Amino acid sequence: MAIKVYLEDVLKNKGMTSKELCALVGITEANLSILRSGKAKGVRFGTINKICYYLECDVGDILKFDGEMEAEENED
Repeated sequence: MAIKVYLEDVLKNKGMTSKELCALVGITEANLSILRSGKAKGVRFGTINKICYYLECDVGDILKFDGEMEAEENED
């Protein structure tokens, strides 16, 4: 994946559990787990906005581009 997720690191640095963040943001623990694992195919800007607000961080703190082009799933 060309986008790496560092949400787990930010949670640890802020001393917050994923369960606490879920309650604040209004998403399920399952959905946050998918995002934390890097397996999410997409995420709403509103969700990212809330995560950054409650963690007092920037988008670049939780999502980073690794410099590689991700291959399209439907390529021949």
